[in-house]
Amino acid sequence: MREKDNTSIPNATARRLALYYRYLKTLHTQGIPRINSKEMSEALQVDSATIRRDFSYFGELGKRGYGYDVESLMNFFAKTLNDDQMTKVALIGVGNLGHALLNFKFYQNNNLRIAAAFDANPEVIGTVEDGLVVHSMDELEVELKKEDINIAMVAVPGQFAQEVADRLVKAGIKGILNFAPHSMITPAEVVVQSVDLTNELQTLIYFMKKQPKA
Repeated sequence: MREKDNTSIPNATARRLALYYRYLKTLHTQGIPRINSKEMSEALQVDSATIRRDFSYFGELGKRGYGYDVESLMNFFAKTLNDDQMTKVALIGVGNLGHALLNFKFYQNNNLRIAAAFDANPEVIGTVEDGLVVHSMDELEVELKKEDINIAMVAVPGQFAQEVADRLVKAGIKGILNFAPHSMITPAEVVVQSVDLTNELQTLIYFMKKQPKA
């Protein structure tokens, strides 16, 4: 497998990498040694030409007439996605959604672990969730530094999202997964990925209505 360095990967391609990686891990678990772009296309509902183009940004990942070696490609994407080493994440907001995120077993499928949790509610502070003590927001900067965390998930009410983002940036956080129903303004060097569950559900309903009736 011949690779090349390329720092200008399109955002659309970058967003599909985790999808490819998860599928390859499934194939590897099933003992399947190789796969081609047509088979991947049918399984993932991504055009085979798109898959080949996505892979081409990283060099020659397969062999003509053979396809892709599942284990080698899986390991390549593990390294590309930094899943070959443990990544610590902080959770800000342990309400209903935050509680669900805390109890989601990230580490069972990926090398991701929520290493610190924070909340402003006195009734939640000090409680133990999935083996983690929920810290007060007053301890945010100290705990992030102690745990050497540079990624945070934010699940706070929308009116507090920007205030939390500002504190995270000052504390050295470089990536934020934002579940709050409010956009965030951050410096260019801080990556923010927003997940709006309401929008996702409304989009799903829209596409359902476009489906031809049986």
